[in-house]
Amino acid sequence: MRKEDSLRRRITAAYLTFATVSSVFFAVIAALAVEGIEVRLVDERLEEVATWAGPRHAGGLPVEMPAGLSYHVGADIPRSLRPLAEGVHEVTVEGVDLHVLKGRNAEGEFAVVDHDSAYEKIELVVYSMFAVAFLGFMGFAVLLGRFLGNRIVNPIVELAGAVDAGAGELPLQERGDELGLLSRMIASHTSELQEFLDRERFFTGDVSHELRTPLTVIAGAAEVLLARTEHDPVLHAPAERIYRAARDASDVTSMLLRLARSPERLEWVPMSAQALAQEEVARCQALVSGRPIELRYGGGNDFTLLGVRELVLAAIGNLVRNACQYTEHGHVEVRLEGRSVIVEDTGPGLPPAARARLRGEPIPSGARGSSGTGLGLGLVQRVCAHLGAKLVLREAVAGSCIEIRFPQALGGAVTPHVNSSLTGT
Repeated sequence: MRKEDSLRRRITAAYLTFATVSSVFFAVIAALAVEGIEVRLVDERLEEVATWAGPRHAGGLPVEMPAGLSYHVGADIPRSLRPLAEGVHEVTVEGVDLHVLKGRNAEGEFAVVDHDSAYEKIELVVYSMFAVAFLGFMGFAVLLGRFLGNRIVNPIVELAGAVDAGAGELPLQERGDELGLLSRMIASHTSELQEFLDRERFFTGDVSHELRTPLTVIAGAAEVLLARTEHDPVLHAPAERIYRAARDASDVTSMLLRLARSPERLEWVPMSAQALAQEEVARCQALVSGRPIELRYGGGNDFTLLGVRELVLAAIGNLVRNACQYTEHGHVEVRLEGRSVIVEDTGPGLPPAARARLRGEPIPSGARGSSGTGLGLGLVQRVCAHLGAKLVLREAVAGSCIEIRFPQALGGAVTPHVNSSLTGT
């Protein structure tokens, strides 16, 4: 998971955004309030002084101003303030900040000067307090966002870890909130899936185990018939078909028994892909005997794959047998490319149901089941998934081209000595 996708980060960012918007909103209100207070305390104060001092000065009465304030009329106005227009001004004269009210009355121009207003200092203190409060609010929002993010995300991470580890008892089920509900729903669904998988595994294992004995009897009887009808072609051919069918069914039974086990309980060994491909090509030659079809091994660089021998042979062999069965003329070729075993034929191509299954698309209506693919590509896909391989449908000009793509294992070419010792050929 990317850092920017973290739920903790999103929660913290949401709180920080909220804090920023709120702070800006209150800062605008505070600035308007401060400016309003300045108008009330400074500007209106100067106007009140002018209203009081103007008549007294005109009547010749003494004008005693509070400390810091002065009233000037006509030529008595300081030269530096004379150019100012009527109204309230903030000016600096010789390094001193002044608030000046210029106006006109019966005596002419006048100026009320505030020499000692402390409002600028108060305003600076107020804005400094606002800045500190803003920084504190932002820091508090970050801490609160991280705290709440951890409170929310940590239980989810704990639950995800327990599900990934396959824990028998999921945490948080005792909680009464939404996380508890989620944990109970996952536990219930996982239990149902496990029961279904166990039933399927037990059924596959039991049926396969029960079939082994009658298949062994059939194969033994077929061997006897083969031996006794060796010089009678009319009976020998059916006996050979019975023996081959019994042997294929026995191989399928062995494959199903191994699929019923979890991959970690199987015996994984390194094998030569070339030896396995050549073995299946030789084994399926009887399927094209007397037909206008050439079954051949197309070569390619050998590689070592790690897997279960019976399952790998079943996956390759099922593709080869299907290609031989449904190809009327032309060729069926098995070759190696990279870390893939490819089976290509010049037959009619895969039916829509098989193509949809391989591409992970919905199966078209009216085209259910294997649709003429032997045991079905679905079973081959299951074998490949058990081995960590991938079944891929490649584009072909005519017929079909199917690839079994094996994962990286023991790279490099395999010597003939290793081939014979590892594959038992």
